[in-house]
Amino acid sequence: MALLDILLWGVLPYVMVAVLVGGSIWRYRYDQFGWTTRSSQLYESRLLRIGSPLFHFGLLFVIAGHFFGLVIPMAWTEAVGMSQGIYHFNALLVGSLAGICTLGGLAILIYRRRRTGPVFMATTRNDKLMYVVLAAAILLGLWTTVASIGAPETPQNNYRETVSPWFRSLFILQPDIGAMAEAPFSFHLHTLVGMALFTLWPFTRLVHAFTAPLHYLFRPYIVYRSRDERPVAGARARQRGWSQVGTADRDR
Repeated sequence: MALLDILLWGVLPYVMVAVLVGGSIWRYRYDQFGWTTRSSQLYESRLLRIGSPLFHFGLLFVIAGHFFGLVIPMAWTEAVGMSQGIYHFNALLVGSLAGICTLGGLAILIYRRRRTGPVFMATTRNDKLMYVVLAAAILLGLWTTVASIGAPETPQNNYRETVSPWFRSLFILQPDIGAMAEAPFSFHLHTLVGMALFTLWPFTRLVHAFTAPLHYLFRPYIVYRSRDERPVAGARARQRGWSQVGTADRDR
């Protein structure tokens, strides 16, 4: 087993997790006022209304696809009657659509940020680096998805037999370095860029994802009622202006 494989697939993932967790804790303790997306809707809203939903909903499907492919073993899907061919077709269809939507939304947001003066002026160096790495991760994900269309079904080209076992082995602190080393170069590159993105995560605006207001989905409805202007029997009529209170009332 090569030393480089040990460093990349046995050491680097844990370094990334340490930076992600430690950096997020540090950011929350010492930069809570910066823990935000720094909303710029006030400066431009037309492109934001298009790009933001396209990016975020596409990203949700991308995350769901990664979870399904990396966390759920191939034996489980075959046990419920889903063959590898059906899984591969669904992964290509949904993964391609989700990736295109995410990339398109990101392109609109980057264009908006560059063309809108106040928004561009509020863009930090970390944000610019984040956009580059994020776009690279999405493009490489699409590349691996499209490239697998004509790839033969061999263990090396099937990420569920190489990348997925390695990913799951990280959680039990026994990384399957050999399985990841057998994966094609495209998977290696996509994984490395993904780890770079998570390493940068705590130091960019992406950190707001950890405090997304998900409780809004489960809170009760807020009912707004207008003030009833009809007079109530026996009640004193409302008078406009200031009411005298304090010493004036005690002197009577």
